[in-house]
Amino acid sequence: MIPHISSETEAGSTPITVVEEGDFENWLEGQPDRIKGWVEANDFKAKNGKHLLLPGEDGSVASILFIQNMDGWNIWSLSSLPGSLPAGVYHLEADLKEKEATEAAAGWSLATYVFDRYKDMDKCFATLILPKAADEAEVARLVHATNLARELINIPTADMGPRALEAAASQIAGEFEARQTNVVGEDLLTYHYPMVHAVGRASAEAPRLIDMVWGDADAPKVTIVGKGVCFDTGGLDLKPSSAMLLMKKDMGGAAMALALAHMIMDAGLPVRLRVLIPAVENAVSGNAYRPGDVLTSRSGTTVEIGNTDAEGRLVLADAITAADDEEPDLLIDFATLTGAARVAVGTEIAAVFTDDDALYDGIYRQAEAVKDPVWRLPLWDDYRSLIDSKVADINNSGSTGFGGAITAGLFLKEFVEKSKSWIHFDIMAYNNRARPGRPVGGEAFAIRAVYAYLKERFGA
Repeated sequence: MIPHISSETEAGSTPITVVEEGDFENWLEGQPDRIKGWVEANDFKAKNGKHLLLPGEDGSVASILFIQNMDGWNIWSLSSLPGSLPAGVYHLEADLKEKEATEAAAGWSLATYVFDRYKDMDKCFATLILPKAADEAEVARLVHATNLARELINIPTADMGPRALEAAASQIAGEFEARQTNVVGEDLLTYHYPMVHAVGRASAEAPRLIDMVWGDADAPKVTIVGKGVCFDTGGLDLKPSSAMLLMKKDMGGAAMALALAHMIMDAGLPVRLRVLIPAVENAVSGNAYRPGDVLTSRSGTTVEIGNTDAEGRLVLADAITAADDEEPDLLIDFATLTGAARVAVGTEIAAVFTDDDALYDGIYRQAEAVKDPVWRLPLWDDYRSLIDSKVADINNSGSTGFGGAITAGLFLKEFVEKSKSWIHFDIMAYNNRARPGRPVGGEAFAIRAVYAYLKERFGA
């Protein structure tokens, strides 16, 4: 079931009449005087995304006039309507191709997402009859994955700590009969995830490494690593209180990994999928790791701790090393890693790092097509010296306040040796402002773009 999308017939539903901006005057000229007078009385301006309720002869709502621009349809084209139309059932009067219809329907449904786990929300939304050309399974897939990521991020840490994140992964694994292994607590040392253990050991809830595998072992290997820092105090380099307010979202990378994995498995893409999530809370306690400590990573690389608030790259490094050992065809990581990336590209674009030009070009092309924005930043090798250490192989924190997203990417790159291709997404995972279809709160970043790329590359 897709929220506020109906697969019933159009009988009895209210039509949404789509008129392109440039054709509005011609359309209006052909309308009866009653409609012309109504448009004039409402001082309606035919701008993209605007709508007007048109009355029937009896004064009831007979149809909805909706203005679309000449640039074509995308996932957010209709997303202003569900919350602004009167509650009821509507159908779209427009000749859409499959991709257009699928995305428009998905955007309609996504616009009805409400985080109501802790509070009753008295919100009513309009329902859309699924457009005839739409792929219903794909609509459901896009909506479920996006809302899954949103929900995981929005749930506060008291109810979405490492144990709950493991349970969320287990539910997805069970749905698709994937194999899941969880390495918990002191076993992280036994199974060689020392930096995951170090970052998470100060929490009352044991750190863990979640490892999910699905698909034909002989298929191309696609591995996704997601940063699962369920809360980040900053550790002993404690964050100010204002910087902690949204730190429940610091497991946003894990949310992206699980949401993308759900889409891949639900679509049955012919890949051998592996998902690795280091799930920890970066807390403060007597056994917390300290600035100046030197940790030996899973790869054997020694890491000097310049700042305990640069913990995400530590847990990712161990997981990336485990992923890299299998020599995957494609290694993808998602992380709410740096504030520097937000300074560079803002809060609504995923910053991307990769040395694979063809990979980036393919993902960027899909990102543009599905309106899931990404922007590439350089893995600038000359900045590698900024994370040099005098006592270890590398420092987890840059020696200056500049280029922080790049030095974080360069840190992760140190742990990628055997993978045929690698791409790193530094994301916000949160909407700071409401836009049509995208309420304030947790948000999926780049997963629709990556999914579209994987579908194109590997086929269904």
